[in-house]
Amino acid sequence: QVQLVESGGGLVQPGGSLRFSCAASRSIFNIYRMGWYRQAPGKQRELVATITSSGNTNSADSVKGRITISRDNAKNTVFLQMNSLKPEDTAVYYCMSDKGVSGSYTRYWGQGTQVTVSS
Repeated sequence: QVQLVESGGGLVQPGGSLRFSCAASRSIFNIYRMGWYRQAPGKQRELVATITSSGNTNSADSVKGRITISRDNAKNTVFLQMNSLKPEDTAVYYCMSDKGVSGSYTRYWGQGTQVTVSS
């Protein structure tokens, strides 16, 4: 199984920035996609942004223009920079990875990190 270790998150004022990182270890062969989802209280988990091993990215409309996702394939690490944070960005942020080939993937999750945007 893939193990995902996250760092980043915390309490930040509106308009502030945060940087997250997530490192994959153990069964890291054929990790295709990495990225971040988030879950606010009482809501379903939703996409923030993902990046494939070839660098193709996908992100939610709610964060477009405010985030940068990047990946270091050699270190199996994904980074997420979030700027201009809003109270509605408050959630638990989960790192994810999709492992597999040819469209058949197994998804793994990190333990989650809390982000609170408040003055």
